[in-house]
Amino acid sequence: MVTNVDWLFLMHRLSIGKEALLQNFQVVVATKDTGSSNRIKEAGLDFVNLNMSRSGINVFTEIKLIFEMFRLYRSVKPEVVYHVTMKPVIYGSIISRILNINTVNAISGLGYNFTESRRGFVQNVMAKLMRLGFSTNKCYLLFENQDDYNELKVLGIVSDKNKVFFTKGVGADLESFKPVESVENEKLVILLPTRMLWDKGVKEFVDAALLLKDKYFGKVFFKLCGMIDLDNKEGIPQQYLEGIEIKDYLKWEGFQDDILSEYQNSDIVVLPSYREGMPTVLIEACAAGKPIVTTDAIGCRECVDEGLNGYKVPVKSIQELADAIEKLINSPEDRERMGNYARAKAEKEFDQKDFVKLHMNIFKSLLNQ
Repeated sequence: MVTNVDWLFLMHRLSIGKEALLQNFQVVVATKDTGSSNRIKEAGLDFVNLNMSRSGINVFTEIKLIFEMFRLYRSVKPEVVYHVTMKPVIYGSIISRILNINTVNAISGLGYNFTESRRGFVQNVMAKLMRLGFSTNKCYLLFENQDDYNELKVLGIVSDKNKVFFTKGVGADLESFKPVESVENEKLVILLPTRMLWDKGVKEFVDAALLLKDKYFGKVFFKLCGMIDLDNKEGIPQQYLEGIEIKDYLKWEGFQDDILSEYQNSDIVVLPSYREGMPTVLIEACAAGKPIVTTDAIGCRECVDEGLNGYKVPVKSIQELADAIEKLINSPEDRERMGNYARAKAEKEFDQKDFVKLHMNIFKSLLNQ
């Protein structure tokens, strides 16, 4: 299992690794160690540190990484290699093809270089490399939304050689993420729980809060929870996040270990992202029974049935974002109704057990082939 950084593996793929271990696979996790490798080892998984830069494109560094991955694959001789995030998917697929290894590529969103305003040289290079790596019947593809699949199909990256599967994100642990009796907060809490990246819509969330300030100061509290991620090109500086604070109204509270409590203590969950695979924060918000305001963007739109468990607004539309939030502020009946629908949607579509089971079936299908 190869991904770009250890904390991402722990957040989104540990459940797969643990189940594979239970089903008598030996599981080797190769990723960059940022201090969380012990948690991977404690789960019984083998760990290999890959010196991978998530956003850097220094040619010599990337060539060194490719050779490092090549040596690792040739040494481990895996029956199946599972790639998550774009660099492992691109580099790993080419290496797997050379070494004739069964491969599963989890396309968890096409990311930064596939948003409309950034299409160009880098995307063309990525497309050519993916086309090269994917062109084998030993390469299975796992998409989180139909739009990403359609885009790669149009670009000629997905071919008839590939077997394609779909999953609605990574799912949620429905036993842990579940509704609790509504907390009577002094103020309504409006939560943005995500990494602090510009393309997650952080500025739009802040600007919408400012639009509503004169009307709702003292009645609502806008809370941002999430880590700074300056390794990402879209990372937001700490100075900006600290500078937005308005006492008793708007605040960034940093990374929270107990994100479940943040959902349970909130009244509305917001994610004005520009593009996603399938956002875990919205899946978890559904499981926790919270109404949602998000964008009608790739990945986000699948998490909300308009008017039933929340509202969708156009990307970067600050006024419409504020209007949608305001509708929920003023309607406790809608918040309760939408929260109930959100939980039912999670039980039907976002159970992590289904996500893990699909992966096990894919791995076994490759081995049987």
